[in-house]
Amino acid sequence: MARGEETLPTRTRRKPGQGLSIPNLISLGRILLVPIVVWAITSGEMRLAFLLFLVAGISDGVDGFLAKRFHMASELGAYLDPLADKALIVSIYIALGISGALPIFLVILVVSRDILIIGAFMLAWLVGKPMPVRPLFVSKANTVAQIVLATLVLGEHAFSFDAALVLQLTMAAVAILTLLSIAFYLAEWVRHMNSVGAGH
Repeated sequence: MARGEETLPTRTRRKPGQGLSIPNLISLGRILLVPIVVWAITSGEMRLAFLLFLVAGISDGVDGFLAKRFHMASELGAYLDPLADKALIVSIYIALGISGALPIFLVILVVSRDILIIGAFMLAWLVGKPMPVRPLFVSKANTVAQIVLATLVLGEHAFSFDAALVLQLTMAAVAILTLLSIAFYLAEWVRHMNSVGAGH
């Protein structure tokens, strides 16, 4: 069974031939926002950075709605949408770390997690044992926590309110969920590699 046909009903299956649809263009727009957001954060323009991050979040919901409502889901969009989200989040965390708004250890942890997961998937593909992309619940929870933390940090610096306790709790949640996500993905990867090897 081809990738993407396992979970999607027939009427909403991705169309590999569909190119730059409106949802795909919106995802590209989020990628183009990345350098502007990074510039805004590192230049101390936190209100602009917060506004752009808010626009990016709204656009993420809009392109998902359009893809489902008007059957514009495509193979390109299946890769482009998460790539845009990940590029934005990782870039914001790096910029916040450079500007001193986030602890460097947390930035390194978040970025390292993505590098490890991408590396594991690439290694599986290179050795001829491609691993299906199935986001785990802990990974989804981690992404939500990362977004909440980025929103809080940008909002605190943009509008000068004190959210120290909430920020500390959210940072702890991001750190714990990131470590759990690494552990679960590693276990899934080892299980996949062993099962594929045994099947041969």
